[in-house]
Amino acid sequence: MKFHKQYSLQDIATLIDCTFVGDPLFPVLGMNEIHVVEPGDIVFVDHPKYYDKALQSAATIILINKEVVCPEGKALLISDDPFRDFNALTRHFKPFVGSNVTISPTAKIGENTVIQPNVFIGNEVVIGDNCLIHSNVAIYDQTVIGNNVIIHAGTVLGADAFYYKKRMTGFDQLLSGGRVVIEDNVGIGALCTIDKGVTGDTTIGEGTKLDNQVHVGHDTVIGKKCLIASQTGIAGCVIIEDEVTLWGQVGTTSGITIGSKAVVMGQTGVTKSVEGGKSYFGTPIQESREKLKQLANIKKIPEILNKLK
Repeated sequence: MKFHKQYSLQDIATLIDCTFVGDPLFPVLGMNEIHVVEPGDIVFVDHPKYYDKALQSAATIILINKEVVCPEGKALLISDDPFRDFNALTRHFKPFVGSNVTISPTAKIGENTVIQPNVFIGNEVVIGDNCLIHSNVAIYDQTVIGNNVIIHAGTVLGADAFYYKKRMTGFDQLLSGGRVVIEDNVGIGALCTIDKGVTGDTTIGEGTKLDNQVHVGHDTVIGKKCLIASQTGIAGCVIIEDEVTLWGQVGTTSGITIGSKAVVMGQTGVTKSVEGGKSYFGTPIQESREKLKQLANIKKIPEILNKLK
């Protein structure tokens, strides 16, 4: 998430009422999760296990719960609860703005785009030309949709990320200030759910087609010309490269990469990153030829036991 203007380290520290280490005028340009940070971004860290990763990341402002040695060229924001304060910044820079109309007056809708009855279109949404949005679709704020996109009934674009911190009192949600971006010529089936990024974009690449009842988690990036069949569940922060096929009821863990032109057969659990250009099956995931050989050998076990007897 990039801010609309440059702020100083002192400005940010004042907003969240914390101390800081570094030049008070140190420039702050935005805030992001660690996998998408750039120079000028704030990243938060609240567990010693991840201190080094955050301090050595591309982020130049680290919101942290311990005063540590500040790396050269960076600055620290010292907070007793970085998770809470990261949320406070999201709430300040990307506040929720309610709507009392079906289509926000700030939405931009292209030529020859058809919006069927009962579609909700939020604030600052952009929809391209020649799109077809079927009834009961909900398009949350700041979603970007390209040209020639078809979205079937009941789909939701831009719900919050499933991202929580466990507290003694229950679960605190990490607020989502990102977007959903749908590129040109994408087809999305009925009752799909695509969550927005926490600070960045959840992206569906050009020409990709989603069947009915597909879920895409926050900050996931799906490449071009992918096919994703019904009841597939894709976790957050997944990278699916171009021309990947995921058949029905595939599930993935978070933070993995599925290589270009990979084919993942139905009901596979994608438990780790896999190379492109191969076919996969099973849980935990394996190349499909090897997995099917194993299943064939398992069927021979009764025969082998009988021979041993």
